[in-house]
Amino acid sequence: MSTAETAAPVDIVPEKPADAREFTLRSVLVAIVVAAVIGGSYPYVVLKLGFGPNISVVSAFFGYLALGIAARNFHRWENNIVQTAGTSAGQTAFLCTLMAAFDLLRMDPAANFHYELQPHQAFMWLSCSGVLGVLLSVPMRQHFVVDEKLTFADGVAAAETLVVLDGEGGESRGAARSMAIGSVLSGLLMTIREDARLLGQVWYRVPEMLPLGQLGAKMNVGMSWSLLSIGSGLLVGMRINTSMVIGMTIAWVIAPPILVEQGLVANLVRREVQLWILWPAVGVLVAGGLTTLALRWKVLVKSFRGLTSATVGAGEFPMKWVIWGSIASAIALALVQRFSLGMPFGLTAIAIVLSIPLMLVGIRVLGETNWGPISALTNMAQGIFGAVAPGSILYNLTASGVTGSVATQSEGLMQDYKTGHLIGSTPRLLTYAQLIAVPVGAAAVAFVYPLLRDTYGIGGDNGLQSPISQRFAGLARILSAGVHALPPGAAVALLVGVSAGVLLTFLENNKAARRFVPSPTGMGIGMLVPGSAVFTMFVGGLLGELWKKSSPQVYERHVTPLASGFIAGEAIVAVLIPILVVIGLVHLQ
Repeated sequence: MSTAETAAPVDIVPEKPADAREFTLRSVLVAIVVAAVIGGSYPYVVLKLGFGPNISVVSAFFGYLALGIAARNFHRWENNIVQTAGTSAGQTAFLCTLMAAFDLLRMDPAANFHYELQPHQAFMWLSCSGVLGVLLSVPMRQHFVVDEKLTFADGVAAAETLVVLDGEGGESRGAARSMAIGSVLSGLLMTIREDARLLGQVWYRVPEMLPLGQLGAKMNVGMSWSLLSIGSGLLVGMRINTSMVIGMTIAWVIAPPILVEQGLVANLVRREVQLWILWPAVGVLVAGGLTTLALRWKVLVKSFRGLTSATVGAGEFPMKWVIWGSIASAIALALVQRFSLGMPFGLTAIAIVLSIPLMLVGIRVLGETNWGPISALTNMAQGIFGAVAPGSILYNLTASGVTGSVATQSEGLMQDYKTGHLIGSTPRLLTYAQLIAVPVGAAAVAFVYPLLRDTYGIGGDNGLQSPISQRFAGLARILSAGVHALPPGAAVALLVGVSAGVLLTFLENNKAARRFVPSPTGMGIGMLVPGSAVFTMFVGGLLGELWKKSSPQVYERHVTPLASGFIAGEAIVAVLIPILVVIGLVHLQ
């Protein structure tokens, strides 16, 4: 689910001056740094909220700040190399959701799953599958971006951001200042909230949450002191915010007392309630995503009919490099999965072949709707592998990881191609930036994820909930063990969730009814994300609406950089704290 709104339209001039060099030493070095920052900080955001902001826009702001430190005379085409690398690293880091699914299943005694994914395995797995995803999607640029001119709204927003930040007036400096202020405030609040003992001195501690009543205190429903959640609420839009609040209210306000009264849950404890609520939430999310794909069948047919025009033009990545690089990365992926994850070569081949049509589906849907169906496609791959390799949770997760990695990289690259097409960047150089950033992002997430898991926890009452991981893990359990493994009454709740997801998706597909119908994706995530984060996002959305009504021009100029700063500040500090804990400079109380 994309959380970015397209920025206010600006004049985009695609002609690049003859003396404007893109792939410079400084742009490459800054791109690597920004890719490492995005790749390291993005997992915290995704694991906490279940989705992330428009990585392209955030990367463009980081590029502006970093290039401004390195030089004074940089331009939008250099910054586009930076934002492309940041996007690629963020797309790679999104797969931390699968790493968390491994851990959720391993911590669940009923799953009988004992495999622990090690950092070096995650790095090799994500690097090989990510490079394969980039290379497989290169030939699609001509068809989707140039010939069909699909919208790719987040790519347009990134292009507009690059143009604004390329200006010499006060608008670019004001936007950068807003992001910097937001980052500092958010990072400072995160530091004092975590009650960290820094170099022997204890900061004053801000409470994690202001609970809404006695039940809210037990079920983690209230106002969270998190500017990251406020920033996400500013960007995501009130329809999604409201849908998440509806899901949260059903799951964590209405349902818990009923579940205890009916004997479906033994105690009014969040962890016990969560194990039951997981199933209707999974039903809403999976059914909603797959129904959306089914309703857009005409869009999907276009993808396959247009393949004959998917050619490589001037200034693009050479086709022979695409072919040989794809073969090499596919072989490397097969070897990694066979000797590191124990997956037979034949199943890896099936996963790679399956990822190609699903990649095309994902690109088409993203281009026309700005909805990236990564999770729905991954769930579809899980279902297929449930039939191909029944009973194996490890093979199910591994195969879906291949599909998810190819889908994420292809969607990210196509958005970058759209941005480059609008401002006149060279496609070949953007591909270089993506390929460089994939292993950087893989290394960042492989290093950072275990630190986040060990410091904050995955699942549990107060840990990072990672709704997407819970969906992956829940579906893998159903496919391997059957519905009889669910808690009492959860099978019926799962069917109710599936029915609700299908019905709501049909209703929201109607333009007249859409504004009155909650989003099934928003509702499902609201049922899985801690209620304190959901309520705080809703407050952020309300503040944004008031800001827009009172001062629309100021809102348009500053909402995206300020919200991006709120998100980035907490995420970066959240990663720095466990690193400082490991080296002994910080001790958490």
